[in-house]
Amino acid sequence: MAQKPKILAFAGSLRNQSNNKKLLKIAIEGAKAAGAEVTFIDLKDYPMPIYDQDIEDAEGPPENAKKLKELMLSHQGFLIASPEYNSSISAVLKNLIDWASRKAFTDEPDLACFKNKTAALMSVSPSFMGGMRGLVTLRSILDNIGVLVMPQQQTIPNGFQAFNEQGNLINGAHQKNVEQLGAALANLLSKLNT
Repeated sequence: MAQKPKILAFAGSLRNQSNNKKLLKIAIEGAKAAGAEVTFIDLKDYPMPIYDQDIEDAEGPPENAKKLKELMLSHQGFLIASPEYNSSISAVLKNLIDWASRKAFTDEPDLACFKNKTAALMSVSPSFMGGMRGLVTLRSILDNIGVLVMPQQQTIPNGFQAFNEQGNLINGAHQKNVEQLGAALANLLSKLNT
């Protein structure tokens, strides 16, 4: 029997009631329905200083950076919901990428957390573009550090009016598309890892 694909899911937002965390949970259900094992993490539970080489040289990576690296290394794919901050990605998401890209051990391969990983991207935003500009930035970063980023993505505009009280998308087509994005990542990982 084939091993279940393992997906690490996180949002680039710290806010408790983040719409991107809500969006991510919909994609997670789609990935699970397609047979994936999904680990959801909240970056708020892993506070880290802004990447600073002086800190790294003096103390090594922070403990939370090491924990996140271990999680990333133990999963084959990433589901990422990225809010758009000033047409780019959030500081917390960029900081995760920066710390995870650093070596925690001298014999660690370059960019071990990212190479041979596959990611699906999504965003919800109050704007009419749904966070699309931020995903362009995120796609570029991930592509340049060795992540296979799926061509399909999902953006949801008018985010503050997009969800019902249960955390589902009011627009049924959007709900289905986000679930299908999670499923598509799970199915692709299954094919890549057979």
